[in-house]
Amino acid sequence: MSTWVPQPAGLQEILQTIRDSIDTQSNVQRAITHKLNSFTRVPDYIAYLAYILTALPQEDDQVRTIAGYLLKNNSRLLLSVTLEVAEYAKSAVLQAFINSPPLIRNAAGHDIVAFLGVIEPRNWPDCLQQLVNMLDSPDPALQEAAFSVFEKACEDYPRKMDIEINGTRPLDYMIPKFLMLSEHPVPKMRSHAVACLSYFVPINSQSLFAHIDAFIACLFKRASDEDPSVRRHVCQALVLLLAARPEKLMPEMSNVAEYMLYSTKDKNESVALEACEFWLTFAEDPDLSAFLHPLLGRVAPVLLDCMVYGEDDLLWLDGDTEDTNVPDKEADIKPRHYGGKTHGLDRDQTEPNGQERKRGAYGEETLDDEEEDDYDLDDDDFADEMSTEWNLRKCAAAALDVLAVRFGSELLNVLLGPLKNKLWSAEWLERESGILALGAMAEGCIDAIEPHLTTLVPYLIHTLNDPKPLVRSIACWTLGRYASWCTQPLSEEHKNLYFVPTMEGLLRMVLDDNKRVQEAGCSAFATLEEDAGPELVPYLEPVLRNLVFAFDKYQHKNTLILYDAVGTLADAVGRALQNPTYVEILMPPLTARWAKLSDDDEDLIPLLECLASVTIAMGAAFAPYALPVFQRCVNIVHQSLLHYQAYQQNPDLDEPDKSFLVVSLDLLSGLAQGMGMQLEPLIAQTNPNLLQLLTVCLKHPNAPVRQSAYALVGDLAMSCFQLLRPHLSAIMAELIEQLDPEPKVEFISACNNAAWSVGEVALRYGRDDPEFQQWVNPLIARLIPILLHPKAPRSLHENAAVSIGRIGLMHPNLVAPHLPEFAQAWCMALYEIRDNEEKDSAFRGLCTLVQTNPAGIAKSLLWFCNAIIRWHQPSPELNAMFQQLLSGFKHHDAAGWAAQVATFPPLIQERLAARYGV
Repeated sequence: MSTWVPQPAGLQEILQTIRDSIDTQSNVQRAITHKLNSFTRVPDYIAYLAYILTALPQEDDQVRTIAGYLLKNNSRLLLSVTLEVAEYAKSAVLQAFINSPPLIRNAAGHDIVAFLGVIEPRNWPDCLQQLVNMLDSPDPALQEAAFSVFEKACEDYPRKMDIEINGTRPLDYMIPKFLMLSEHPVPKMRSHAVACLSYFVPINSQSLFAHIDAFIACLFKRASDEDPSVRRHVCQALVLLLAARPEKLMPEMSNVAEYMLYSTKDKNESVALEACEFWLTFAEDPDLSAFLHPLLGRVAPVLLDCMVYGEDDLLWLDGDTEDTNVPDKEADIKPRHYGGKTHGLDRDQTEPNGQERKRGAYGEETLDDEEEDDYDLDDDDFADEMSTEWNLRKCAAAALDVLAVRFGSELLNVLLGPLKNKLWSAEWLERESGILALGAMAEGCIDAIEPHLTTLVPYLIHTLNDPKPLVRSIACWTLGRYASWCTQPLSEEHKNLYFVPTMEGLLRMVLDDNKRVQEAGCSAFATLEEDAGPELVPYLEPVLRNLVFAFDKYQHKNTLILYDAVGTLADAVGRALQNPTYVEILMPPLTARWAKLSDDDEDLIPLLECLASVTIAMGAAFAPYALPVFQRCVNIVHQSLLHYQAYQQNPDLDEPDKSFLVVSLDLLSGLAQGMGMQLEPLIAQTNPNLLQLLTVCLKHPNAPVRQSAYALVGDLAMSCFQLLRPHLSAIMAELIEQLDPEPKVEFISACNNAAWSVGEVALRYGRDDPEFQQWVNPLIARLIPILLHPKAPRSLHENAAVSIGRIGLMHPNLVAPHLPEFAQAWCMALYEIRDNEEKDSAFRGLCTLVQTNPAGIAKSLLWFCNAIIRWHQPSPELNAMFQQLLSGFKHHDAAGWAAQVATFPPLIQERLAARYGV
């Protein structure tokens, strides 16, 4: 035991603060949390917490337990304290674990798991030894507590457990021990044993795989265990084996499949959920398709049955009420993280079965990973978490979704009968699950389902009249999944039969009296908007009137979704929104909300996000509203920067929420794009000056802030270059610094926007501008390595290539000598991009570089020609440059050119000959 002893005054202060923390008044709680956080700078804080947990039996158990949880949350301090303090904390929690009542032992167990995670088992072998010894304890409670710690450690960090200490591997004797304990008479012990073993499967632990056959035999033995927790872990282990070592299960697949089909129907939902995960994992692995294919006829109907709401689901859904006038509980509103705008380019080929967003029925609503402290959960919170938890219904729907992508029409053939029975059932729960299945299959089975959509879409539209809100809401979601079919401009008849009724039906649901239906209707309508785009223009007035009416009807949570639908509508119809009638309908409710919200109200974030889209779409028509919007955004940027500066000087303060700053910069970008030169007087007269604030934002430590700031630089370059120009020497220094060939994941979007904006700035300076010349070489020295870096994301390659092309267009003599280095990578980065103005200017730049240094393209001629023939409609200027260059190559050395072209793929040869006569 360490010689550390507490100072009485320090002990009393920490003890009293913990006692005070049991006070439930939230205003007091904040001050106490702040005080507890300040203790982390006391060098031996964790020793005090360990002392309170272990050495003060006279204290209230709740106080000691909270000390234990604070110790868990501050376990990282073990790495920075003195050896004496660390040794005391470690020995104290072990002592508390062995010799304490259940509540204290439980807290100490959490501490041991956290400590092992931080300092690693290899550095605390005596703890591992103690825990292994306790597995043989005659005291069942001690035995079970030790196994509980092992299970958590094996789950959280199996790799740290799979180590060698002084020449031996603890797992070499722990695995056989766990196998033996899987026969234990106490169900909890059997459950821990199977769980611990299973967690070593995904990391390919050799200690486990040395006993793989014994492990599989153990799973088959426990498969019919009477305890559901044991069966759940058996199913989980089989899922993990299927993912990591499928070859071990394939010889037994008929038995495993029978067991998993049986378990998917288990009365215990947690067992059924683990078994259902098996089919999801099976479907996701394309290499296992041949094994899954023969089972399709049995698996798919079972999944379909799993999608019916259970009684427990219905208890918390409370789905039948007309609750539009019931205010939302603040706990129902999940925090939104606003990410900022990223500049990307559209590719010509969409991915097969282009990924569409899945909205609001399953899968995407998982729990936060951050664990809540056990003593901090009250029942309401728990009920709320349950409502969005990954469950059997969502898992079955996700599995059906993947099976549809994998097997397409074959899945539909299997399910056609059962699905019809569900959809036309008299039981509303059956109908609801059939509609969910229809939505889940939309992506993969679309070709096979399409002939039936002339029946199914009217069925879904009719279902929007169902008296049950849960049926109406799932019908909205499924219509959203088929929105791209409904919105195809195939014919006037198609529009009148499917598009208009779908649009009208969903708008009706937007104004439903049930909040869940409003949410589903609003989300599905936003999907329809994305797919319909300009097709919505003739219907804009009724659409806007409905959405605006919803502002008066909605409670807090759905208002946030409504902002998204309005913003998406603006993106979809673009400048059509400039019509004075539409401006008059939409702007009063938005400005009324805008006036009600304070600068630090979180609801301002989605409103600003919505307005950013609206300003771009309305363009000059937004002018009457622009001044207050512009001034408020500049003010929020200024205040946010001041708050962040204060936080940097005093880390005891809470870090300010960057979302206000990010979304204000994005709205300023929207104003710049929408209003162009009309923004100049606003920028010129506002104090503090936006451009000085922008220069500070470019240096901000948070990547999303820099990301939005670089986007604003590019947008200002396009709309008010003369105002930006005096500040560019400071801005360009930051931009160059940001261009990184291998950015951390969280910096990619910032780097992307920086790469894009330098090209916009280069274009605005014009040809051979002496001021910009100073930056050409530093920029090219950064952009070429990004373009050539094999691990840089594709979007970064594309933006780097566009900017190299644009800088080359303006300064060909400085860039052309580098052409041989990047020509092939440049052509590979941009040949799949859709024709647009950015691509046009970039290619004109490349052609200018080739004219300046023809030898520079020699080794990349195939890629250059491939990029040329991929254009659908190059601008006349660009087309003339292609013609001139290709004819020049041919006339310069006709025989050499003919020989080289003969080696090209036939498609390239044909198009070069047809379009350019070469």
